[in-house]
Amino acid sequence: MLLYVSFPPRTLWWLALPAFALLGGLLRGRGWKAGFGLGYLFGLGFLLPLLVWTGVEVGPGPWIALVLIEAVFVALVGAGIAAVSKLPAWPVWAAAVWIAGEAARARVPFRGFPWGKIAFGQADGVFLPVAALGGTPVLGFAVVLCGFGLCEAVRTALEWRRTREVRRSAAAVALIGMAVPVLAAVAARPLVSDEAEVGTATVAVIQGNVPRLGLDFNSQRRAVLDYHARETERLAAEVRAGKADRPDFVLWPENSSDVDPFANPDAAAVIERAAAAIDAPISVGGVVERDGKLYNEQILWDPDKGATQTYDKRQVQPFGEYLPLRSLIGAVNDEWTSMVHQDFSRGTEPGVFDFGGARVGLATCYEAAFDWAVRDTVTHGAQLISVPSNNATFDRSEMTYQQLAMSRVRAVEHSRTVTVPVTSGVSAIIMPDGRISQKTGMFVADSLVQKVPLRSSQTPATKLGVLPEIVLLLVAAGGLGWAIGAGVRGRRAGGV
Repeated sequence: MLLYVSFPPRTLWWLALPAFALLGGLLRGRGWKAGFGLGYLFGLGFLLPLLVWTGVEVGPGPWIALVLIEAVFVALVGAGIAAVSKLPAWPVWAAAVWIAGEAARARVPFRGFPWGKIAFGQADGVFLPVAALGGTPVLGFAVVLCGFGLCEAVRTALEWRRTREVRRSAAAVALIGMAVPVLAAVAARPLVSDEAEVGTATVAVIQGNVPRLGLDFNSQRRAVLDYHARETERLAAEVRAGKADRPDFVLWPENSSDVDPFANPDAAAVIERAAAAIDAPISVGGVVERDGKLYNEQILWDPDKGATQTYDKRQVQPFGEYLPLRSLIGAVNDEWTSMVHQDFSRGTEPGVFDFGGARVGLATCYEAAFDWAVRDTVTHGAQLISVPSNNATFDRSEMTYQQLAMSRVRAVEHSRTVTVPVTSGVSAIIMPDGRISQKTGMFVADSLVQKVPLRSSQTPATKLGVLPEIVLLLVAAGGLGWAIGAGVRGRRAGGV
C-alpha cells in the first residue's frame, strides 16, 4: 500500500523507499516458497488499488483478473529476492531481480503490461534525472536499490543497538545502496536541459471534451469530432483577435475523429474547416478502416493539401482494442466480447510527422508505457514527442494522472518536450525537464498554446536503448545462479 500511495496523482514518491525497505526486511533470509507467497500478497496490495480504473466501466471482473495475473510476476520476484537475500551485497542483486520482473511483465502475456513500473511513480522525485542515463529500468533500479539499502541501514542500526558492534561489510552495503542512486541522480542532472537546440515551435494542444463519460461516449462519435473542431475554431478566433499566439501546428487527441474521414466526406469537411480556420496543419486521431482492417490512426491534415501523412498505432491494447482468447472470454461473459466488436490491426512503422519546421514523434496513448515505442520516434528524428490519448472511458479515475506521469518520465528520458492532447483531460505540455508548463482540467473543452524548445541531441538512455535493461537482467541472472548454486552446495554438504 505504501508503494501504491507513492504513485500519482499523489506526489509522495519517497514512500517507495520505505515500501522496499519493508519488503526487503520481510523477505531477507526466507526460503523461496515464503518469498513467493509474500511477494504475491505484496503484488496484490500494490496493484489492486493502482489498477482499479480498469474496472470503472466494465465491473470488477476484468480488473481483478488482471491483478491476479500481474501479481504472479511480483510473486516470482519475491521468490527471487528471498533467494538472493542471503548473498553478500544482497540489495544490488535484489534490485536487479525486481527490474527483471518488470522486464518480463512489460513483454508477456499479450505483448506485455508495463503499468506500475517503479520509474513511473518518480516523476516528482529526486531520482528522475537517472532516466536520462539508462531509461526506466535504470531509474527503477536506483529507487529499489535505495529502498533495499535503507533496509540494510536499519538492520545495521538495530544490530548496533543490540550488540554495540557493527559489521563493516553490512554498513558498507547500506551506505553504497543508499548513496549510489543519489549520486547517480546528481551526476545525471546536467543531462536535463530545456535549451532549444534546433529552434522553437509554437504548438497548440486541443481538448474538445466528450458528450458523456464512460464507455458510451463512443455512441456519439460525430459529436466528439465536432467538439474538437469547435474548440479549434474558437482558438482560431482568439488568434485573429490577438489574444493567442498563432500555432505552427495543432495536435488533437486519439479518437478525436472516430468517424473515418477517408470514408465519410462530411467528417473530412469538418476537419478541413478547422484546419482552414486555424491556418495550420492538424494531427487528427482517427479510426480508419483500410483493406478490411481497422486502425487507430493519427492523420496529418494540411489546410491546403488535406491528409498527407499517417501513423498507425503499433502497440494496441489487449481487451480494449483487440480481444485475445475471444471464444474463451465469450463463454464466460458475452458482454465482454461485445465491447470489442472488431479487433484493431497493428501498424509497423514508427510515427514521426514532419510539420515543416518541426519533426514530431507520436506514441499513441497506451504506447507511452512501452520503452521501445517512445524511443524509436526519437531515433527516427523526432524533435518533440506527442502522446495523443483518450481517457474518457476511465471517467475521473487516477488513470489519466498515472499516464501523465509516464509522459513526464519520457520527457526526461529522451530530453524532449512532450505534449499530451487528451479528449477529456488532463491534457498537458511537458518541458524536457519533466516539468508541466500547462495543463487542462478534466472533462472541459480547452486549448493550450505555447512556444516550446525543439531538441536533436540524444541522451545516453536514447542511445543505449535496451542495453541497460539487458545488463540488469544479467545481474539478476548472476545473483539467482549464485544463490541456487550456494543452496545446492549447502544441501550436499548437509547430506554428507
